[in-house]
Amino acid sequence: MLVKDIMVRNVVTVSPLATIREAMAVMRDKGVKSLVTDRQNEHDAYGLVTYTTILKTIVAEEGDIDLLNVYDVCSKPVITVPGEMEARHVARMMVTHDIRRVIVTSDNRLEGIISMSDIVGAILEMVK
Repeated sequence: MLVKDIMVRNVVTVSPLATIREAMAVMRDKGVKSLVTDRQNEHDAYGLVTYTTILKTIVAEEGDIDLLNVYDVCSKPVITVPGEMEARHVARMMVTHDIRRVIVTSDNRLEGIISMSDIVGAILEMVK
């Protein structure tokens, strides 16, 4: 089973210049728990902002969701994998390094995102 066979292709992105409030609104409207932050140019890296990141920022650190931008809190650079990689290798990496999501790229362009839940879901489908 390859990453490209189980990844989510319709990735929701956000500008790194967006405020945390704007990012939260996108997450709510799109029904997602994470957003990929757009690159500023072809040599930039993708970032990732998640519910956990936002909670840490606004609750634990008492950050202001209207003053902080996504680039202030996102994880960057994120781990990326090719779609042609076997999902078992990605699963092993995720478990070993306690990573919940990785970005799928091709020629340094965003192709998708894959989470632990996506991999487990694919395995469950195989055992039906």
